[in-house]
Amino acid sequence: MIKTLPGLKRKLLFIPPVLAGVAVLFFLIRGGGEPEREPLAEKARPVSVIAVPSVDFVPRAVGYGNVQPDRSWQAVAEVSGRILFRHALLESGELIRGGLEILRIDPADYQLAVESAKSKIRGADAHIAELDVREQNTAQSLKIEQRGLALAQKDLKRKRALLERGNIAQATVDEVERSVLSRRQAEQGHKGSLALIPAEREVLLANLALYQAELSQAERNLARTRIVTPFDGRVAAVNVEERQFAAAGQILAVIDSVDIAEIAAQIPLERMRYLFEASDVAAGDIDLQALGSVFEQIDLKAIVRLRTGDMVVTWDARFARVRETIDPATRTVGVVVAVDDPYRQTRAGRRPPLAKNMYVEVELWGEAVRDSIVIPRSALHDGMVYLVDADDRLQRRPVEVGISQGGLVTVTEGLEAGDRIVTGDLVPAVDRMLLIRVDDPDELRTLTEEAAGRGAIR
Repeated sequence: MIKTLPGLKRKLLFIPPVLAGVAVLFFLIRGGGEPEREPLAEKARPVSVIAVPSVDFVPRAVGYGNVQPDRSWQAVAEVSGRILFRHALLESGELIRGGLEILRIDPADYQLAVESAKSKIRGADAHIAELDVREQNTAQSLKIEQRGLALAQKDLKRKRALLERGNIAQATVDEVERSVLSRRQAEQGHKGSLALIPAEREVLLANLALYQAELSQAERNLARTRIVTPFDGRVAAVNVEERQFAAAGQILAVIDSVDIAEIAAQIPLERMRYLFEASDVAAGDIDLQALGSVFEQIDLKAIVRLRTGDMVVTWDARFARVRETIDPATRTVGVVVAVDDPYRQTRAGRRPPLAKNMYVEVELWGEAVRDSIVIPRSALHDGMVYLVDADDRLQRRPVEVGISQGGLVTVTEGLEAGDRIVTGDLVPAVDRMLLIRVDDPDELRTLTEEAAGRGAIR
């Protein structure tokens, strides 16, 4: 029993604090009266709000494609031979000017062909000259024979008169008659020679024309031994070395033009249709395959953008044309934009050259749609927007949406400029619930800039 007393004392130690607490509670209840009650109050929710703007909305469309030169020239060997000269700048990637001789094929064989054709021409000219002289001589001989024939015929006539009178012998008359016949035969011979001369001249002239054609061909082949660049360009490929034999038809080098760069970008058809909004052309009435010719009637502006790491580089571009067909699988239309003098805009460390096969972004702008109602895409909830009325209470309103572009949409019915809408999500969204408006100027500024076509599409 003696050993258990300390344990019993420890268990009884909690009794005094309990009695003290009961006494304090009794005192408070008796002296303090009933607890004060707070009146019931509605709790307001803070929300981000903007006033709906009315702006000139610029429809835009974005696509991607690879850079290609406007022209690509292949230096094809038109004649065969050994390469005697190759320009030092004829290396892949080098920039070269137009009118520069980049390759020369051994011209020896073609120079010989030129001289051979010239010799044939000189021979033909000599034959023609000889024929002319022969024609003149034959004509003179014919005149002489004709005069001799006339005299012989007069002599024959006199001799026959004398024979009839018996003054001369028959043998004398026969001798004169043989002379007349001989001169007639000579006359016919000269006439026959003169008759053949035009045919001989035609043959000689035909040969001369053939030799002149051979000379022209030989001179053309000789000129083809020099290969000259047709325009300023950049060497894309080189397939021949100096002293190497080049066969006719072989592609020796490829030169890409540098004055214009083209980008063929694929853009969703739906995005392209938005560009009709401010035009007089009704997009809904256009056959898909005829859509290309319609876009050429619209004033489209373009920009080319390169994103590499943390650097963004842009080039002003112009709308060139629309591809001939629309891809039925992806429902995208191919558009071609052009950048003038892309290499002249190069800046070391800041702006790279717009080089071939570079993958870039193409952005198109259509004509502005005046006085458009635009809201952030985040403010649209299944066809509804959340408005804050004059009593700072929530009002859900259905709207008709027009164009959806990036981080915004246009509203055609259901909103007016100046209406205050909630830009973020609100859960739960109960009609007439009390709100605390928190104006969001940054959201409004971003919205209006994007609607005006400034900045990237969100």
